[in-house]
Amino acid sequence: MESSGGNPVSAAIGSSSRRYGIQFSASNFIQAPLSALLEYSGILRPRSNHPPNEAPSIAPAASAVPSDGEVSIRIIGAVDNEGARLLERDGGENGLASADENRDGEAGSLGSGSSLPAGAGEAASAAGSGAQSSEGDAAAGSNNRDSSYQRYDIQQIARWIEQVLPFSLLLLVVFIRQHLQGFFVTIWIAAVMFKSNDILRKQTALKGERKISVLIGISFCFMIHIFSVYWWHKNNDLLYPLVLLPPKEIPPFWHAIFIIMVNDTMVRQAAMLFKCVLLMYYKNSRGRNYRRQGQMLTLVEYLLLLYRALLPAPVWYRFFLNKEYGSLFSSLTTGLYLTFKLTSVVEKVQSFLTALKALSRKEVHYGSYATSEQVNAAGDLCAICQEKMHAPILLRCKHIFCEDCVSEWFERERTCPLCRALVKPADLRSFGDGSTSLFFQLF
Repeated sequence: MESSGGNPVSAAIGSSSRRYGIQFSASNFIQAPLSALLEYSGILRPRSNHPPNEAPSIAPAASAVPSDGEVSIRIIGAVDNEGARLLERDGGENGLASADENRDGEAGSLGSGSSLPAGAGEAASAAGSGAQSSEGDAAAGSNNRDSSYQRYDIQQIARWIEQVLPFSLLLLVVFIRQHLQGFFVTIWIAAVMFKSNDILRKQTALKGERKISVLIGISFCFMIHIFSVYWWHKNNDLLYPLVLLPPKEIPPFWHAIFIIMVNDTMVRQAAMLFKCVLLMYYKNSRGRNYRRQGQMLTLVEYLLLLYRALLPAPVWYRFFLNKEYGSLFSSLTTGLYLTFKLTSVVEKVQSFLTALKALSRKEVHYGSYATSEQVNAAGDLCAICQEKMHAPILLRCKHIFCEDCVSEWFERERTCPLCRALVKPADLRSFGDGSTSLFFQLF
């Protein structure tokens, strides 16, 4: 027996499209992508299928043929068609409701034997319903006009953006072609930095299982990459800002950005090289050595952040101190930049001093070393590694763990692994996992 229903999925999709008026075709998206997306999302009303040069609809007024023989017409544009239909529907519903009310009022008056004249109740009901209908029509008409005007403005803005977008993309292509080498170099060194950071974090997580030969090979690759980049751009004034000296000539804006980004990335690569040396030094670390390794990596990172904060200052100092803009203007902009920079540098200095104090502190700031009696009472089994405790640490919540395990735990958390009590104070962010900040320091 054949089924007369057809495919229910396609029927549901078709009914949904017809219900919401969604017509998302590839041709419309190619011709006007922004307008198509706005129509698909419901912000704009879908465009009608009739051609744009179609004559506007002409609707007769409420009194199409007055008593004197004159004809009154009203021209309704494409924007007001929907509002006119809503007004006609509301007017019809109000008229039907008023007619029902008139009939009910007349029947009630006749049934109760009221002394009012026969036409008085009908006239009062008709007047009240007519006033309500006119007020409702006026409110609906004003709201619909405001909504139509807003959608029209959005549509005009979308069309303007669609007209400007191709020329903007063309200018972007020309700009990339003019700075093609700079774009390729920036993308390359950024990709190498992200990959180097991932490799260093994996080597740090290996702890005692990492191999010296692998660390030496990684360090050698980092060194070759740094020297090759600076040798390739030896004539671009990249070396002067490294020693906090301004460039010899006033750099253009995009060249200043290029100098700062290359130096910022290469300095981080050099810091990764030094971290590899630390990992080779702390190989096979256990207990206190692992905690000291994390503190050293954190100290190196905060020293790097301080140096990176100072690195763009010479370039922007030379850029802002341009006498072509006038002595007063250049002095004012330079002074404002140095004031803003001083604020960030002070913050970085405070962070570095805090990391230095944490390195010089002998005791563990989230607990103390446990005695043999406390370890025996706890069972001499670490709940993290499930092995016999090595250099056990008694936390403030009275739970005991290996210093190696709990130090690695507190690289990411601040609470006890068992009871979730707050143990580690909210101090500096730790970089003991070997990670490096990936945000560019441009100013």
